[in-house]
Amino acid sequence: MDEPVAIAISIPKADMDCELDSDSVIYSNQLSTDISPSSSNIFEKPGQMENNDRTLKELSTPDVVYQPWCIQYPQLESAQTYELKYGLIHLLPKFHGLAGEDPYKHLKEFHVVCSTMRPQGIPEDYIKMKAFPFSLDGAAKDWLYLQPALFNTWGDMKRTFLEKFFSASRTASIRKEICGIRQHTGETLHEYQERFNKLYATCPHH
Repeated sequence: MDEPVAIAISIPKADMDCELDSDSVIYSNQLSTDISPSSSNIFEKPGQMENNDRTLKELSTPDVVYQPWCIQYPQLESAQTYELKYGLIHLLPKFHGLAGEDPYKHLKEFHVVCSTMRPQGIPEDYIKMKAFPFSLDGAAKDWLYLQPALFNTWGDMKRTFLEKFFSASRTASIRKEICGIRQHTGETLHEYQERFNKLYATCPHH
């Protein structure tokens, strides 16, 4: 019996490269099929990423929220119209809410300007409610802007203003001063009366 003879077959290198390249292409195609852009388990869709970015930007951007305006103006007659003039605003006294300021004096000066500049047929309280915010500045204006209450009348607005800027302790101090006032030596009766009236005017609700 003849023994089997081993035959060596030489394969050209180009053919081997061809086979390897073919296998690589097949494997690569399978890998591409397994990891496709449509697979939501691994990657998010581009549109979703944009939406997320937009949401984050919106969350990080401060929103402008305005405090509801605290003044409800009285209704005018249908034929009546009123526009606040610059001339009136320019003449208004200013109140800043400082410790040494007199809120009663401010209201008195404010009344003089508004009553002088009032057009015929327009209620004075309407003009005062329109003009009063322009007479405030600094801490006093901040107080008005942050008011939780709704002012329907000028009387309500004036009373709340005085309660804020004319404290109970200040009232008590002026009351004590009024009760203890005496005429100075060498002071005429007229001078004494003027001094008393001036002190009295600083606290009309004493």
